[in-house]
Amino acid sequence: MAGYIVQRVSGEPFDDYVEHHILQPLGMTRSTFRQPLPEALQPLMSNGYQVASKPAKPYEFVQAWPAGSAALTATDIARFMIAHLQDGKYEDVQILQPETARLMHSAQFVAVPPMNSMCLGFYEENRNGQRIIGHGGDTGWFHSDLHLIPAAGIGFFVSYNSAGKGQINPRGAVWEKFLDRYFPYQVPDVATPSTSAEDMRAVSGSYLSSRRPVTTIFAFISAVGVTKISVNPDGTISWGDRKLNGEPKHYREIAPLVFREVNGQDRVAFKKDADGHWVMGMDYPFMVLQQAPWDESGAFNNVVIFGSLGVLLLTVILWPVAALVRWHYGRPFTPAHGGVRFLVRIVCVLDIAFAITWIWMLSALNDLGKLSDSRDTVIRVVQILGWLGVIGTIFALVDAFFAIGDRSRWWWGRLHAVAIALACVGFAWFLAHWHMLNFSLKY
Repeated sequence: MAGYIVQRVSGEPFDDYVEHHILQPLGMTRSTFRQPLPEALQPLMSNGYQVASKPAKPYEFVQAWPAGSAALTATDIARFMIAHLQDGKYEDVQILQPETARLMHSAQFVAVPPMNSMCLGFYEENRNGQRIIGHGGDTGWFHSDLHLIPAAGIGFFVSYNSAGKGQINPRGAVWEKFLDRYFPYQVPDVATPSTSAEDMRAVSGSYLSSRRPVTTIFAFISAVGVTKISVNPDGTISWGDRKLNGEPKHYREIAPLVFREVNGQDRVAFKKDADGHWVMGMDYPFMVLQQAPWDESGAFNNVVIFGSLGVLLLTVILWPVAALVRWHYGRPFTPAHGGVRFLVRIVCVLDIAFAITWIWMLSALNDLGKLSDSRDTVIRVVQILGWLGVIGTIFALVDAFFAIGDRSRWWWGRLHAVAIALACVGFAWFLAHWHMLNFSLKY
């Protein structure tokens, strides 16, 4: 969106504008936003990897360009950092007015005080007693961070061409070790508020990231990405953030609703929004965690979706087994209800097919370039399976209704019919609640 605004205001294509007003004036001759990569720069380009143990990936085309589409060298980005550290000036070139540079570096908005603020293009990353601004980002294969300490005239840039194992943030670890080496800092001791136990209980529970799809067909990703804030026996809270050794970090309250990492500097803070729900702010202010309502909590959705899929999958797997058992004991379906039970099994197959197909599609979407209208036909076919399964829930409910009063059926058969009906209802609710059958394919 910002790139589009640049085009509209300047009257130049974004790539041209950046080259004429930033890259060329700063002498950043080995940098570009253009896709595909210009031929002159292709021999200089690093390979990218999903993980280092797998083969290199081809040059990555970023679909949300110009965000994330820059390819540059460390030497070039150093010139860019120096310009910002000198209020928009590099050597004899002024690419920004000093007041504009200072405005970009100043705090503009904080979601949860007293956490770090968003700036303009940058965000605060204050640490080791220093005011730090920066910006980080990830594409599929590259992972980069830029940090500036304006008061000290220091810029730091790091970029990895694979994510590693993904258990920790390696580029963040390098930056923190740099700060500890050159800006030693002793974390002050702070007394724990007397209301700590009550505060921890109040803020514990399931949270959703503010950076999530809400009404599109991919909203269900939130259901599998719920963050759980839990209270630990040692009087701290944890929420999944991990140390370099892989152990979860523990946070102790240091001020009302403000928690700091035990033996560390990371912080989180809480406040209530206008609807009375908790919002958790972190050191990185570009997102917050929002308290999930009960029907979007991890515990509830796990029970619904995994419980439903478990019943449906077992029904499909044991379908031929059940037929053999009925044949062995001479207990065929009665003509009155046999057709309904057959349709119920077909509904189970449709629901399982829908789930498997969605899992397959998601596994193929590690490249955001595949999130295009080229997938529309496949998504529509899968949604038809989903709609047929949802409509077929009526047959499961009818079968369960007759099964409850049908004494000619074995007790486990009646129980199974009720379980299938509940599973079909649960599965249909999940699809409807998370908009997986949404007619709009705008995502």
